[in-house]
Amino acid sequence: MANIAQKLYQRAFEILEEEIRTGRMEPGARLTETGLATRFGISRAPARQALGELERSGLINRAGARGYEVANQGSVSSVEPRQPIGIASGIGEKIQFLPSWELIYRQVEIEIVSRTSLASWRINEAALAKTYDVSRTVARDVMGRLQQRGIVRKDDSGRWYAPGLTAKHINELYELRWVLEPLALEKAVPHLPADLLPRLATNVAAANAAITTVDSRVLDALEQELHVELLSYCGNDALMQAISLPQALLVAHHFLYHAAAHLFETEPFLPEHLAVIERLSAGHVGEAREALVKHLQVSRERAMLRIRAVAETISPRDLPYIERLVTPQS
Repeated sequence: MANIAQKLYQRAFEILEEEIRTGRMEPGARLTETGLATRFGISRAPARQALGELERSGLINRAGARGYEVANQGSVSSVEPRQPIGIASGIGEKIQFLPSWELIYRQVEIEIVSRTSLASWRINEAALAKTYDVSRTVARDVMGRLQQRGIVRKDDSGRWYAPGLTAKHINELYELRWVLEPLALEKAVPHLPADLLPRLATNVAAANAAITTVDSRVLDALEQELHVELLSYCGNDALMQAISLPQALLVAHHFLYHAAAHLFETEPFLPEHLAVIERLSAGHVGEAREALVKHLQVSRERAMLRIRAVAETISPRDLPYIERLVTPQS
């Protein structure tokens, strides 16, 4: 995608510009398309654009057919310096280069998740790299993150696919959640910061009071607060890793809340969240566990309703790296 490639070359240009202007990259240093592509995990096209922009800025000179050299100080001084990257409130600090996979991850995630309400999909890693004009390494990093979040899997042949949100798949994920999350909830209680439960209760109450205008991003944040932030205090990394797989549904919910906003007059999960939080605040951990299980069991039915509603209304455009599977995989 052109806009993604533009972001990639701009980031590479800005970082190199700052290094040259501050002297961290000395005059005569060699720069090549291949070297930039390897350093930043981008393809040669945005690397070529970054070099072209540096040359137009007078910061580098062409050095034969093999690349460029950083211009000497005399050449650079004729160019009006810009504010170094990372300066904020008078404090200079170079920002870290944002990994290329992060630049495209959110868009790829929603493109895949929004289609899983319709079917299962094959994901072609090489075509993904070509579509976004990034290296195979970057595409592989994106797929690895999607796999970590439970959105994609590998089949027996080692090919990527995104399982459709079928009734069977949803049942499996929610059954895991109402077994694992109450356990994590109980283990988290002794370690919760004093201000956490009051903050969560305030946020839920505020959303409930403004239910007719509440944004899907707010609903998504409330889901994260209860099911991710609070549970993370359980102190058991292996348990949280096990929970992260079925919580792939939280990613789908972000899309479904927006796409099926008309389905419920008010958002049903808000009083259910509040019930869990209030019981925890009162010290009734067993009751809080029961309230969480009930919430997850009811949420399963609502998720199915949302998925069916979305499947009837969306018609996603074709993408070069996604192929619909005729036979559902789950």
